[in-house]
Amino acid sequence: MESIPSNSKILSYTTDAYFTDCFASKIRYEKQSALDLFLLIAKETPSWINVLMSLRNNVVSKLGLKDLGKIADIELSKPGPDYRVGERVGIFTLYSNNHNEVILEDQDKHLNVKISFYVEPSGDTAKIHATTVVHVKNTSGKIYMFFVEPIHKIIVPSILKQLPQA
Repeated sequence: MESIPSNSKILSYTTDAYFTDCFASKIRYEKQSALDLFLLIAKETPSWINVLMSLRNNVVSKLGLKDLGKIADIELSKPGPDYRVGERVGIFTLYSNNHNEVILEDQDKHLNVKISFYVEPSGDTAKIHATTVVHVKNTSGKIYMFFVEPIHKIIVPSILKQLPQA
């Protein structure tokens, strides 16, 4: 795991968080926005992750949590610049967006999740940080995180590997 970059806006949301992690990867960089990189990640999500999401949705819908869909459930024809804050981007809502950082969010009655993709360019490479911050609202949220946390620590690094590595 990595430290959250000090210039990342998501750092301010870590106060009193129940769960926080940050993974990073060095990628080939062609001046894409953070949102464009997230869209690429979503499009290239490994099938085994989509299978896990389907399993998750099947189980939690019986427990009163919402069916999120799959990470790959994005509008393939919609380019990054067309998204506006407040719109859905696959399973998340666009919370904040600038060239070097996108923050996406999902809220329900049990927890509030924010994820950030923060890009630190360095010529034709960049370091991309994927940060997750979770605030739980009740015991159900804590139980949910008990099961999700170990899987999350496998999924996020796997997703980052979908980007062209430097």
